Amino acid sequence: MPTRTFHMTTLGCKINQYETQALREGWTGLGLTPVADPGQAQVILVNSCAVTARAVADLRGVVRALHRQAPDARILITGCAAQIVGEELLTLPGVVRVVGHKDKAALALGPEAEAPGDRPVWPPLAIRNFERARAVVKIQDGCSHRCTYCVVPLSRGPSVTRPFDQVVDEISRLFSAGFRELVLSGVNLGHIGRDLPGGPDFWDLLGLIESEIGPEWAGRARLRVSSLEPGQLGAKALDTLSAARLICPHLHLSLQSGSPEVLRRMGRGHYRPGQVLDFLADLRGIWPLFGLGADLLAGFPGETEAHCQETLDFVAALPLTYAHVFPYSARPGTPAATFPGQVPGPERTARAARLRQAAEAKKRDFARKLLDQETLTMVVEDSVSGLASGVCEFYVSCHLEQDGNEPPRRSLVQVRPVKVRARGELSVVPVQTGEGT
Repeated sequence: MPTRTFHMTTLGCKINQYETQALREGWTGLGLTPVADPGQAQVILVNSCAVTARAVADLRGVVRALHRQAPDARILITGCAAQIVGEELLTLPGVVRVVGHKDKAALALGPEAEAPGDRPVWPPLAIRNFERARAVVKIQDGCSHRCTYCVVPLSRGPSVTRPFDQVVDEISRLFSAGFRELVLSGVNLGHIGRDLPGGPDFWDLLGLIESEIGPEWAGRARLRVSSLEPGQLGAKALDTLSAARLICPHLHLSLQSGSPEVLRRMGRGHYRPGQVLDFLADLRGIWPLFGLGADLLAGFPGETEAHCQETLDFVAALPLTYAHVFPYSARPGTPAATFPGQVPGPERTARAARLRQAAEAKKRDFARKLLDQETLTMVVEDSVSGLASGVCEFYVSCHLEQDGNEPPRRSLVQVRPVKVRARGELSVVPVQTGEGT
């Protein structure tokens, strides 16, 4: 029986969300019908993650649950886990096909499509829509750095840059389609352009976007930058951000640790924590107020209590507004999995909890600081009982307190912060005409 209905499930990062959307658009264009209920699907596609051992375990649970809901559906698994542990995934119930990341783009031509013999350098995946209110724009894939704990080079391969003209076209297309905030995402934005003629970098791409799109969209729409590498931060970054009209005053940095010795063992000795602090001090001259997120990894092999304290001290010195903190998870095939000095699991969890607690305190402090702002600009993401919620330019969650005319999803609305809620979120009210001017 020919396939008529399908369901897609995404696990993992923003890049996976983007790729699932591209595949969804491809299948819909072939005449297939997406269904929200897996039980109504003839084919189910799971776009997988493998960044931690827990991610692969979660994948197994998701696949088994989907099979229970749709016992007659054919299940396909693609993504990073499919690339690394594909043979194992074929043994899961209901799974009929596993397509590694390298061949994922071919699936846009249908559930049975095979990858061509000659794969293009940049896979032909693009989007015109997005299920979420803030659309992702994929600008880079893969990583050539090989941090000692990371499986990304094994799952996604070396760094590849999306052609700059394609990035500009997609941003224009999505803005014109009604999106008012886009997230520029990649696996390692620090490697952008190394594979392109002339070796342009991420900041050159931002400059091009500003020159091509800024005149039309500045003040009407905005871009948010996904995770940056500390090695990208310097004078060129400051110059580019100073001239930017579309970029939200918010950065997210892949810091991982505040201990130079731990960073060296991670294969990330190319920057020092002090350099990050110096850059952020200079950034104050451009953005007096900005959101700052960080990725932190606790309990890396060889990390001592003193090393952990160095990271806690680093967090204390940073103008953090939130952090993503993870206990180290050994991944087979990575050098760190065989390093001596493996930290016991309970201690990794305890150190992660201490870092999380320190970051949460800074998150609440920043939210209280935002109460001094006359207005914020919130992108509307969801609506519960007629009350909209979303994130402001500083990447703080906001919830409208006043009922009334519900602003359209994806729109940018002016709001005034009135109260700090639990978990460092804000209650806001709409800015009335003439208020705050």
